[in-house]
Amino acid sequence: MKKAVSMGSIEGRSVIELDNVSLLSSSSFPQKILSCKEDSSIDHDYGKLLQDVIRSKVFSSIKVVVLSNKINLLMPFGPMAILVDKLFDSHGLVFLFSLLGIIPLAERLGYTTEQLAFFTGPAVGGLIYASFGNATELIISIHALKKGLFRLVQQSLLGSILSNLLLQKLILTDYQVDATVDFGLLLMAVMGLLFPAFLNATHTELEHGKSELALSRFTSCIMLVAYASYIVFQVKIQKNLQVLVDEDRGLKDDTLDEEEAPEISMWESMIWLSILTGGISILSEYLVNTIEGASKEFKMPMTFLSVIILPIIGNAAEHVGSIMFAVKDKLDISLEVAVGSSTQIAMFVIPFCVVAGWMIECPMDLNFQPFETTSLFMTVILVAFILHNGTANYFKGIMLILCYLIVSASFFVYIDPTSIGK
Repeated sequence: MKKAVSMGSIEGRSVIELDNVSLLSSSSFPQKILSCKEDSSIDHDYGKLLQDVIRSKVFSSIKVVVLSNKINLLMPFGPMAILVDKLFDSHGLVFLFSLLGIIPLAERLGYTTEQLAFFTGPAVGGLIYASFGNATELIISIHALKKGLFRLVQQSLLGSILSNLLLQKLILTDYQVDATVDFGLLLMAVMGLLFPAFLNATHTELEHGKSELALSRFTSCIMLVAYASYIVFQVKIQKNLQVLVDEDRGLKDDTLDEEEAPEISMWESMIWLSILTGGISILSEYLVNTIEGASKEFKMPMTFLSVIILPIIGNAAEHVGSIMFAVKDKLDISLEVAVGSSTQIAMFVIPFCVVAGWMIECPMDLNFQPFETTSLFMTVILVAFILHNGTANYFKGIMLILCYLIVSASFFVYIDPTSIGK
């Protein structure tokens, strides 16, 4: 009987277990399977929706940054420069295509920098503009310094200052301007370049070959401190002006204008900054590697290419932007682009290159040779004198353009004294 009972209990337990299994298999499992299918379908739809949103955002960003400006039609010249370098032996074409390819990248770099500044405060925005305002010249200079071509760096940066001061004021009509601080900084930069040049020309340095370089590095550090102080000064002025504008708007609600809003997000701006900086860096390397060969193919002095051609084409976007601001009667912005960019190169980019050369053991100094330093000194004095009474007009713009033609002709017949005997 015990065996029967135990067998019966086992059978009963097995029947119960089988019933439980049948219950689970008939009702619970299908519901779980259906719920899993529903969850997977929801995840699939969500993933597809997310992909569509990302794809739409990417296309929208490309449309705003790449397809919204006609100057971007020059972008294919960048890949063409790389292709010509791989397939043909023509340094002239590679140099020319690299220059043309850099133009839209430099313009878009300025645009994305402006967009990023919308999401930062005025202090950070000032640092961003200081870092990326002349990023093209800075990248080209770093590539040249790595190859030991510090004379190319000196001459191209000199040419950028000359072209910014003399080429961007043709359309200025009668207008009140105040650029006292900027011209003060430019004269400080000229002073920093004059002393090493005169020491070298008169052979009056304490230690030949060392005193001049040491003075240049010390002066460069002082100039960087002065430019940092200038940035802080400008930020404080902008804050005070913004407060006054806000108070004025509060009193005149009927004249409120819509504030300018960013066209791309902060992360998009940062991604595009990285992409554009990388593109400029690649083309700058081709530019530096082929400038000597281009000088021979075009039968032009390398100094003329460095001081005149390279800065004009490299700053073409800035020149066009300055002219467009002038056409729209935003002459204060036009002058700020011209003089402000020159100040930035003279007080930030040039001393930064000296310090960078110091770090990589490249003897980059502030000795721009007497002829080059004299051309810069005369240009700054001329522009400051023309604008000394606080007005700018069309005729003064023509005078500056004609002066630039004289400077260009002078550098076409100029022989770099450092190249004599090589």
